[in-house]
Amino acid sequence: MSETLDQRSDDATRSVVAADAADERLIRHQGLQGYLHSTWARLKGGELGMLPVVFGLIVICLVFQLNEPTFLSSRNLVSITQFAAPTGVIALGIVLVLLLGEIDLSVGSVSGFAAATMAVLVVNEGLSLVVAMLAGVGVGLAIGCTYAFLYVKVGVPSFVFSLAGLLAFQGALLYVLGDQGTIVLPQDSGLREFARDRFLTDAQAYALVALVVLVYVGSKLLDIRRRKAAGLTPGSPVGVAVKAALLGLGLGYLTYYLGIDRGWSYLPVLFAFLVVVMDFALRRTRWGRHVFATGGNEEAARRSGIKVTRVYVSVFALTSSFAALGGILLAGQLTSVSQSSGTTDTNLTAIAAAVIGGTSLFGGRGSAYSALLGIIVLQSIQSGLNLMNVDSSVRFIVTGAVLLLAVAIDSVSRRARSSSGRG
Repeated sequence: MSETLDQRSDDATRSVVAADAADERLIRHQGLQGYLHSTWARLKGGELGMLPVVFGLIVICLVFQLNEPTFLSSRNLVSITQFAAPTGVIALGIVLVLLLGEIDLSVGSVSGFAAATMAVLVVNEGLSLVVAMLAGVGVGLAIGCTYAFLYVKVGVPSFVFSLAGLLAFQGALLYVLGDQGTIVLPQDSGLREFARDRFLTDAQAYALVALVVLVYVGSKLLDIRRRKAAGLTPGSPVGVAVKAALLGLGLGYLTYYLGIDRGWSYLPVLFAFLVVVMDFALRRTRWGRHVFATGGNEEAARRSGIKVTRVYVSVFALTSSFAALGGILLAGQLTSVSQSSGTTDTNLTAIAAAVIGGTSLFGGRGSAYSALLGIIVLQSIQSGLNLMNVDSSVRFIVTGAVLLLAVAIDSVSRRARSSSGRG
């Protein structure tokens, strides 16, 4: 009798493994050969992920380094990470709204208006920096909620109300600044110090690298445990160890190399933290799954019980809040707010960064890391062209060409996914 029960248990275990291996949605190849096989299958099916932007970044670095040997110097890389961060925060909000298949053309104007609000409260009204910054972000939050109302309740397309916001908040920026035109932040402002002069010590930087590796290992081991509990094929602990080692070595060497100059600035560290938090929220929470579902097919999401209205409200609110925060950080970096704040190429750069980083314009596909990779690509192009003393007009042409290429790759991969039945 005991032997019969053991045989049934073994049969049940084999049936679970067989179901896992047979279901294409759950399939998990094991070993190096299986990993390479599954990767090739995803690429053939149009699942390119961030591969095009990573490859493009490598090409950009090689081209500029061959023409200007100082491009990959420690000092220039520190400058790239530092100046990319504020606009990258704005691009992070653009990623969210693009995941819904919508657009926000007013993030630049919102960033300038929020920064002006903060500066006026600090300099003219004498309020504390923290209160003024909260007020600036609150302005962005209120704008996002207004956008959500116009979209959900009134039915105004996002292109229309955000275009109207682009114009309206440019006017609001001029009104808030008044006759002053430009407001210079105080020399002892904590925001100026944070955005320009604060860098991690070597001990803090390496401790942060160790923390990142530990968090990565912990999340992967938790995934393995959950798959085992669900009766699915777990990932390989050896693979996790290898990837964690590569991650630690890569971040450790980058930290060492940046430390030759000034090291990690507080500003890009904050940006990276926001990216990680939003990536976790998108991939590991119910809200994130609802965002992807709504962006993929709104009607199907509604029929499945998802509160689509809440999703739109949260995303529009976050997009404008990130725009406001990015504008405030940019003001601290530039040490002032002027009539041109947020009104130059901020919109272009933020939207282009999200798309170039791999977020689809068609909704439902993308990652928080798109903002990080995309803004690094654009800032690298700007830095390289500046080092080569190329006219700014060329930078706009090159940026437009890279953006067009990114959209073309997204369209081709979308067709490949459709033809392979992946949606």
